[in-house]
Amino acid sequence: MTICLTYENGVFKRATTRGNGTVGEDVTAQVLTIKTFPLTIDYEGVLEVQGEAVIKLSTLQKYNETATEPLKNARNAVAGAIRNLDPKETEKRKPEILFYNVNYLSDGEFKTQVEHFEFLKKHGFKVYDFLTVASSLDGIEKTLKIIEEKRKNIDYLTDGAVIKVNDVALRDSLGFTEKFPRWALAYKFEAEEVTTTVTDVVWQVGRTGKLTPLGIVEPVDLGGATVRKATLNNYGDIIRKNVKIGSRVLIRRSNDVIPEILGSTFIPETASEVEKPTVCPYCNLPLVEDGANIFCVNEDCKPRVVGALTHFASKDAMNIDGFSEMTASVLYDKFGVKKFSDLYLLTEEQLLSLEGFKSKKSQNILNAISASKNANLPSFIYALGIDGVGKKTAKDLVKAFKDVNGLKGATYLELASVKDIGDVTANAVADYFATEENLLEIDKLLSLGITFEVNEVATGSKLIGQKFVLTGTLPTLKRSEAGKLIEQNGGEVMSSVSKLTTIVLAGEEAGSKLDKAKALGIKIIDENEFLSMLK
Repeated sequence: MTICLTYENGVFKRATTRGNGTVGEDVTAQVLTIKTFPLTIDYEGVLEVQGEAVIKLSTLQKYNETATEPLKNARNAVAGAIRNLDPKETEKRKPEILFYNVNYLSDGEFKTQVEHFEFLKKHGFKVYDFLTVASSLDGIEKTLKIIEEKRKNIDYLTDGAVIKVNDVALRDSLGFTEKFPRWALAYKFEAEEVTTTVTDVVWQVGRTGKLTPLGIVEPVDLGGATVRKATLNNYGDIIRKNVKIGSRVLIRRSNDVIPEILGSTFIPETASEVEKPTVCPYCNLPLVEDGANIFCVNEDCKPRVVGALTHFASKDAMNIDGFSEMTASVLYDKFGVKKFSDLYLLTEEQLLSLEGFKSKKSQNILNAISASKNANLPSFIYALGIDGVGKKTAKDLVKAFKDVNGLKGATYLELASVKDIGDVTANAVADYFATEENLLEIDKLLSLGITFEVNEVATGSKLIGQKFVLTGTLPTLKRSEAGKLIEQNGGEVMSSVSKLTTIVLAGEEAGSKLDKAKALGIKIIDENEFLSMLK
């Protein structure tokens, strides 16, 4: 479980989980029970280090010898230890943190991953002491074979190795997708496989209406977890893998997490075919086939509504803390909550009438709903659940069209001209904002008090096309403030100087970034020049 620790003036300040990559849970009290990281370090600036909270397999075995409820695997054990509200329970499970990355350093910079590693060791952070630099694909493959062999004797649960570009400047050039760095990948070891029997296949309906088959299997232990369900992609997948009810199947935990049916190994005479559904298993209305998939087109179908409400309330969307799929289901059944705007009309009296909703829980949800009114516009667009619009696409749309009114008036051609937005997504967005019911719902949400943080959106265009690197201490602005101003005006902030950098904003005590910029002939400005560019 990923943990980030922050230090200021050489003193440990807080610990958080990774969360959504920007906002995580504060787990300082729990992490303070861990004895394997330093509370003070010989570094006076602001520092954030990243590591993995783990529990040794031998430690887990010892814990289980006296535990009232033995824990099945180390992954769940450590997540439960860190997220547990009782730090005493965290301490009992004896987790530790293995560090591997420096997320933020207020002074200085690293040129390589090796330098990250050496910095962590120098300042007393525990690392897993295996790091190899390979100069060829052959070297990578040889190292992976060594790891495959060594992992048999490692006292930690492990499912693979991470391969990274060592050079930090090259990483900046390669950049990121919305979810992943282009300069790193995870090599997964061959997953454990077992056989079991399929007892049934049920069809689940998602928020888009797509039906997904789920195999119900006889419980079987796989990688320290009991598996009772396993995924199948669609009806074609069932036919291709020759899966029948009653057949013996091979199951693998893909990436050691998601159980997946690979195919049948034995089909007895008593096995029966999996029937292709013709009506929705929830609303009983006719289904529609589109390519390889089957869809329920009834927008009022309960699982579609519940899925849409859950997506709307999720962390990366409107971030309504404490709102779950179960809550959405209960609200649908009891009060007919179907639209996003219905959430903002809920009362404490209604919530208190629900089973399990005491005063504190009810008030917490109402507070979270109220807090979500101060929204981030890209997150709001993502929350609407438009087909093909993920977090990155939502940001791209906001950058291109500035606000909701801009999106309402955008034509298909204008949408398709936005970088990284294809024909299918452009059509989906155009259709969404051309639908009167959707426009009325957005207007109602705004009338109920939803507003958008202006500083989250690029409001100007003075710096479009400019790629900035910030170095040194600025006279009046914090570097984070300067970075926000750059992004608000259409520019981009890079972490290190490369040939792609167009401007270096330099303050006092600027280090090697300034030297590199001079060597590459990149334009260098001070804070006054920067502020003049914004006028």
